[in-house]
Amino acid sequence: MADRKEIPDGAKWRFASQCAATLPALYDIAFREALREKYGPLEREIWMELARSIVTVAHDCSLPVRNAEETGKAVHAGLYVLFGPDLGAETIAFSDDRAVIVVKRCPFLVHSCTLATDCEHSFARCMALVLTAVPLLNKEFEGRFVRALCTGDRQCEIKIERKPPAKEKQSKTP
Repeated sequence: MADRKEIPDGAKWRFASQCAATLPALYDIAFREALREKYGPLEREIWMELARSIVTVAHDCSLPVRNAEETGKAVHAGLYVLFGPDLGAETIAFSDDRAVIVVKRCPFLVHSCTLATDCEHSFARCMALVLTAVPLLNKEFEGRFVRALCTGDRQCEIKIERKPPAKEKQSKTP
């Protein structure tokens, strides 16, 4: 056996990220039928918790998250670090308050479809992950999916926008 130090870091990262991107489809195959309607909510909770890893990546790499573009780039970077180079995405800024993450290649979709699982389950995972990560990175912003590869669109588009001001409770007058 070769010494693990002889395996290039890039190869280790590629294999680890491919494994991480494949696991959701494998769990889907193993557990969805057995758990039926309980599986989806449990899986979403896991992916919402995993969003904290994106925050850790952003924090540990000192990524700024002051506006929509920076928050989108931090989400993109976190996804890239966690799930590898099979992610093909870019973040486009329109203003400090609005940006879009465009994903043209998704590692989850590749592995879900390769393993013949329902590709649409990938959307629930990704939505839970990304929509939780955005406000964890910057509480002033929220994310919203406009398009998704796994639902048949040609690319994913995730809008990052400043949250609307909270409506003040109106006092009831007699």
